[in-house]
Amino acid sequence: MLKIGLTGGIATGKSTVSRLFRQRGIPIIDADQIARKVIEPNGKAFAAVREAFPACFDGDRLNRPALGREIFHDDAKRQLLNQLMHPAIREEMVEEMKGYAESDETVVIFDIPLLFEGTMRDLVDYTVVVYCREEIQLMRLMERNGLTKEEALARIHAQIPIEEKKHQADYLINNNGALGELPPQVDRLVNQFRDTKKEGV
Repeated sequence: MLKIGLTGGIATGKSTVSRLFRQRGIPIIDADQIARKVIEPNGKAFAAVREAFPACFDGDRLNRPALGREIFHDDAKRQLLNQLMHPAIREEMVEEMKGYAESDETVVIFDIPLLFEGTMRDLVDYTVVVYCREEIQLMRLMERNGLTKEEALARIHAQIPIEEKKHQADYLINNNGALGELPPQVDRLVNQFRDTKKEGV
């Protein structure tokens, strides 16, 4: 089974690309979905995160906007949250991967926003980075999340610069253009991944 890590910068269009892979029959292991799961009551990271960030909880309910504001302006707190979350996320992703490995799936996508920032690079065989110019990221974040320019920039700069991610990637998807330019790029990669698996690489 070929394991592909899909990542990018915030608001570069990774979720759209992930959806395109899914539409083409490629299973997706979604780190964001798993992150939400492990921080629910009785989730693997819930108790530790609530203890570390009590002001961001109302009883058992996490106030996600409050947590976002707290960590994106404080490197130490952001690193602490990642340290608390990533082991639980990784454990869940490995469990999902085992399920696909026991099936007839030949290619699986790991959708991981912090693939290079975290501790999961070793889970995948190849990496795909979705990228766009920073001004496009900025516009999308401000429109999509209702952020000020300063808040949006803080979130962009909280991650490894997209140019550095591009240098680390095995494959690139350019999302500087129109939405219609993405499907052909995804199709090329799907064909390449399936051909690679057929060749036994």
